[in-house]
Formats: sequence, C-alpha cells, structure tokens
Amino acid sequence: MSDLAQKPAVRVGALMTALLAACVAFQLNASMLSPALVSMAHELGTDDATIGLSQTMFFTTAALFSVFLPRLSDIAGRKRILTWMLVVMLVGTVVAALAVNVEMLFIGRIIQGVSGPVVPIALLMLRAEITDPKRYGAMMGLITAVNGGIAGVDALAGGWLVTNHGFRSVFWTMAVVAAIAIVFVVLWAADSRPSKGTKMDWWGVLPLVVSIAALLTAFNEAGKLADANWLLVGGAIVLALVAFGIFWTVENRVAEPLVATKYLRQRSTWALLLTTLLTMTGIFAVVNGLVTSIAQNGDAGFGMEADLASLAFLTPYALVGWLVGPFAGRLAPTFGYLNVLRIGLIGSIVSTVIMALVGVHSLPVLIAATVLIGATYAGIGNIMLNGLGIVLSPKDNPGFLPGLNAGAFNLGAGLSFVVLPALQIVGSPSGSSSTSGYTNAMLLGAGITVVALAISFLIPKPVNAEVGSEPVLDRAAK
Repeated sequence: MSDLAQKPAVRVGALMTALLAACVAFQLNASMLSPALVSMAHELGTDDATIGLSQTMFFTTAALFSVFLPRLSDIAGRKRILTWMLVVMLVGTVVAALAVNVEMLFIGRIIQGVSGPVVPIALLMLRAEITDPKRYGAMMGLITAVNGGIAGVDALAGGWLVTNHGFRSVFWTMAVVAAIAIVFVVLWAADSRPSKGTKMDWWGVLPLVVSIAALLTAFNEAGKLADANWLLVGGAIVLALVAFGIFWTVENRVAEPLVATKYLRQRSTWALLLTTLLTMTGIFAVVNGLVTSIAQNGDAGFGMEADLASLAFLTPYALVGWLVGPFAGRLAPTFGYLNVLRIGLIGSIVSTVIMALVGVHSLPVLIAATVLIGATYAGIGNIMLNGLGIVLSPKDNPGFLPGLNAGAFNLGAGLSFVVLPALQIVGSPSGSSSTSGYTNAMLLGAGITVVALAISFLIPKPVNAEVGSEPVLDRAAK
C-alpha cells in the first residue's frame, strides 16, 4: 500500500482550527502590544525608546529563527517543531508577564521571537494535507491573512486590557491563547517529514543567521538617522557580506546543505525574494509609519489621538485584509498566483499615490486609501508573496524558500523604516506645517513598489499549484 493510502484522513476543519490557533497566538505577540508600550515604559521605570527596543528584539529573533526552523521542520517533523515553538513562546510570554524590570522583559520578548516562522510552517503543513489547488488557496488566504492583524481586534483588545488591567494582562491573555493553540495542535494537526533522515546543516545556518542579523542591525541603527552610529552601520554591512560569502562556500561543500546554491541561482528563489524585499520596503512603513504619523501630527497633519488613529486606520486596514485574503487565495489557483500578485501590487501603488497627492490634505481620502491598500496589500499582495514561497519551493527542500522569504519580509520592513521616514523627516520636520515630506516619502514608497512589480515578471509560474496548468514533469515528458 502506498504512503498516500496509508496516511490517516485529516478533518480539514480540525486542521484549520489548529493552524489558525497557532497563527493567532503568534500574531498577538506581534500586534497586541502596540497600545501597551507607553504603559510598559511607565510601570517598568524606563522610556519609550527602550521599550521600543523590546519590539525590535522580538522581530529580530523572529527573523533569525524563520531562516532555518522551516527546514528543520522538514527533517524533524513539522507538528513537533510547531508544538515546541508554541511551548517556547508560552514560556517567553510568562517571563514577560512576570517581568520586574526591562531586562527581564527583553529576555521574555527574545524567547517569544523563537515562534517567528509559525505562519510558514503552518502553510507547509496545510500544503502537505490539502492537494486540491482551489481548496488550498482559500485556506492559505485565511491563514496568511492573520499575519496582517486579527481583523484589527488584537490592537483594540490590547488597548482595552492595558487601560483596565495594565500591560501584564496583555501578556497573560497571550499566554492563555498560546496554551489553547498548543492543545489544538497536539490534538488535531497532522505531521509531515518530507526530509526524514536528512542531516540538518548547522554549519550553513550559522553564517546565514549572522549575515541576516548584521543586516537587521545595520537597518535598525540607520533608522536612528541623525543619532545613528554610521561606523556601526558600515561595519554591520561588511560583516553581513562576509558572512554570506562564508555561507555560500559552506553550501557548496557540505553533502546535505541548508540551501543548495543551485536553488539560490534560480529565478524562483532570487526573483521572489527580491520582490518580497522591495514590496515590504515600499509599503510597510507607509501604513505603519507615515499614515499614523500624519494622522497624529498636529502641525502638518490631522492631530488625532493615538487610539483614535489606530481605530480609524489600522483597524479597517487589518479587517479588510482579513476579509479579502481568503478570496485572493481562492482566486490564485485559477487566475494565477502571479496575476493576482500583480493586481495587488498595482492597487497598492495606486493607493499610495492617492495618499501622497490627495490623502495628506484630506482625512476621508487618507482613510479610504488606507482601506484600499488593506485590500490590495494585506489582502492580496502579502497573501500571494507568502503563498509563492510555499508553492515554488522544491520538493526535496520545501522549507528553505518559505524561511528565506520570511527573512526577506523582515529585512524589507526594517529597510522601509529606514528609507521612508528619513525622507519624511527632511521634508516635514517636527513643528513644520508642510506636508511635502510625507508626500515625497509616500511617492518614494510607490516608486519602490513599481520596481517590485517589474521584478515580479521574472518569477516563474508555479504550474503545479494552478488549475489547468500541466505539471512540470508532464511537460518535460512531452
């Protein structure tokens, strides 16, 4: 009897419940704390900048573990790795909830960051169990949409908890959700080990992690602008290049590499990673930085309070992405992943240009454009970029591309907050009533996204994941 015939039936509803619970548990760590940062600084006796560093530590750790844990899950078992990631995340959450000082908070957030690749591993598990392209696309869209925010409820719930029960209540809520997710994954998730028996290439992991960590350090330091240590920035970039060179050499010499260099040379790898990097650079800081900044700017913008700005912009942005995501995922196998991606990128470009030229002067237009970019980026572009990382991965190493793609998402987010706010500050310094800085920064973001759109035409079509396309092996046989 074949392996497929021996595989036990998996109830799709139970599987989706487990994977969604895991993704929600991770997303709360990423987004639920935003309203709590000021309270955390006050209760722990520190300043906003130091508390902000705890967020940086979380996302940096998430980026680094995303590089290799998906590949490790191919070898050791995806259910096992996902379960242990959630357990470690729970431990970190409890440490943060019990924090008596900012150093203990840092430790908790770093431990939580180990859960970084929850979404890619969940998508790999889903792909292993659901072979129908249409059904997989819809389910993929639903899971990935969580990554853009839980319909805006996470930030609102975080704000309510902080206001009424203090910041520790946010962490305890995260802990409860993480515990529930662990139970669901243990009970209902199906395991898969496509690379069972393969040795993990830890010698390749080390220089790659160092390279990405150095780049993230350079971006974070450069984001300080006038206060940045540019010698540190330059040194970190040099270290990143040297470490990547060592990684390339190692991968050409080991018998079972983390990433075979032949895959790194393929357009399915570098074109996708470059498209993801540029898309995030062009869009991420527009919504999460520039829009919220001008909304609260009393001189050049609309002078809104932080909670009202979140309610007016970030909540509908996340909600629309949540609603559109499953439809985009369902459409991808029939209309084409790349076609849907380009619709999302074009819509994001148009939305950003509207923000830049009209939205900076009109609050209703700015809100409408933010909702539109929620549909086109959070609901379409983000879904397709994550999905392409799954469907373009080679069968003999399915975890490597989702891992590298997750790294590209994080690098792009960091670079976005270096480039776009710098231009905004130059044109619209504190106390200035000029909106030119916001306009120029948004137009630069749109321009970078145009480049991402152009690069997307180099990504090969994922024929094995689309309806009506001949599988690669069938076409090769002909």
